[in-house]
Amino acid sequence: MDADMIALLRWNPDLVLTMTTKAEMDRAGAADLPDRLAEADVQWIHLPIADFGVPKGNTEEKWTEASRTARGILQNGGKVLSHCFGGRGRSGMMVMRLMVELGEPADTALTKIRAVRHGAVENTKQRDWAAAGAVQEP
Repeated sequence: MDADMIALLRWNPDLVLTMTTKAEMDRAGAADLPDRLAEADVQWIHLPIADFGVPKGNTEEKWTEASRTARGILQNGGKVLSHCFGGRGRSGMMVMRLMVELGEPADTALTKIRAVRHGAVENTKQRDWAAAGAVQEP
């Protein structure tokens, strides 16, 4: 976790979107991630999603505000780091959704993401959820 934090902070994100569950964070030794990010003055939004899943319930409700925040940062030249446990399914889905909400066609967004992260967006449910993002006002 220490090496990951050093790399993360060196990249200097304005926002970190976390899609792992609390149990996954605990198993990975990352239970203190929110505190460590706060100490570094990095905004953190937790959107817990089951592995291979899509946002449901409270997490889906939180997406509207999380997306507005992330898009605002990106549109102002800032950096948003999206992560899950393996760095493919959930995080790829969120990046794709942001790209779609910012006007990128879904197929183009998926192609671009997979060019950078092979295997990103791991299943049809994730692809469909990400592709459903309508262009929204920031």
